[in-house]
Amino acid sequence: MSFATSLTNHFLIAMPGLQDPNFSRTVTYVCEHTEHGAIGIVINRPMDIRLGEMLDQLDIASNDRRVLEAAVYLGGPVQPERGFVLHSAAEGFDSTLSITPEISVTTSRDILEAIADGKGPTHRLIALGYAGWGGGQLEQEISANAWLNGPVDEEIIFRLPASARWQAAAHLLGIDMNLLSGEAGHA
Repeated sequence: MSFATSLTNHFLIAMPGLQDPNFSRTVTYVCEHTEHGAIGIVINRPMDIRLGEMLDQLDIASNDRRVLEAAVYLGGPVQPERGFVLHSAAEGFDSTLSITPEISVTTSRDILEAIADGKGPTHRLIALGYAGWGGGQLEQEISANAWLNGPVDEEIIFRLPASARWQAAAHLLGIDMNLLSGEAGHA
């Protein structure tokens, strides 16, 4: 691929000065980034609905209390009616994008059926909606100090409490978000 600055499989960490209510204090996992734009899933915005409610709306039955009580996240402001499952590598689903050998995103109903049956991927984050940027837009926002970008840690995505993910993602870069100003400047 000739696109040398791809941020696919990176975290985007909102800077303290980013006031957009859709992204303030968020961590977004970048699923795809090309010269045509970027798509990501916000991983630290749990919604007030549980997976059981979502499964009920889709007429998918489950008796597993952990499945029914699992959080559903607001993955971003684009197409909030569309579901995405960010998960550890697993095969056999109808519509899966393998991002790395360890992480995939699936948008087909069959993954929700597998999760409901206790046969889904071991680690998963269910989101409604996604974050999207047109060609060059994300690069402009990064140069305007709206975002930090850095490495991904699956522990942060799948196991850390949502409230700790923003700080933890910044710590991967050696940054304490409490010490950063909300004001941006350029030298």
